Amino acid sequence: MINNTQDANSAAALFASLNAAGSSASKGASAAATQDRFLKLLVTQMKNQDPLNPMDNAQVTSQMAQLSTVTGIDKLNVTLQALSDSMMANQSLQAASMIGHGVLVPGQGVDLAKGAAYGGVDLPQSVDRLDVSIYDPAGALVRNIQLGAQPVGLVNWQWDGRNDAGLNVSDGSYTFKVNAVQAGAPVAATALQFGMVSSVLQGKQGVTLSVGQLSDIAMSQVRQIL
Repeated sequence: MINNTQDANSAAALFASLNAAGSSASKGASAAATQDRFLKLLVTQMKNQDPLNPMDNAQVTSQMAQLSTVTGIDKLNVTLQALSDSMMANQSLQAASMIGHGVLVPGQGVDLAKGAAYGGVDLPQSVDRLDVSIYDPAGALVRNIQLGAQPVGLVNWQWDGRNDAGLNVSDGSYTFKVNAVQAGAPVAATALQFGMVSSVLQGKQGVTLSVGQLSDIAMSQVRQIL
């Protein structure tokens, strides 16, 4: 379900909690039913045992210990599932607060609007030179932005919408590539795309975001919230 507002996410969290409670109750009932069946079988076995060859106390104790172990594992699974469902609901509520905020996520797209565009680069180490090359939809180079030497970590950059000749270009969607160099050797930097969080999706794989034209962005992929 796509949640576009805080209220919708609150409802989703409530439903998730109810489902978790229902699932836990169902599993608890299953464990209780298993225990009842075992006890009935044990009592029946003891009633029908051979008086001349009765059951060994060690065997009864061993069977009871096995039942206790199985029951304990069932209860642990129920507890872990309830904890997982609760964490999922909390993550959805946290993600909902990001709707309407700008974020940087891995990507090579850049949207120019009203003469301004933004992006980022994640550097695994310091570099001597960092360049950002911007291309139009046809793949032609529009602008090369030289950022010079940069330290390790996140680097933000801004484009004023002008090409290398100093002329304004049309608003729209462009792409960019990053060229990072240290001591003459290329550095594997991660290009980061800027976008606004428009919605939150809670699915089987966890909570994901819709960022600009990108979808299914995991929370762990968000490098910066602006």
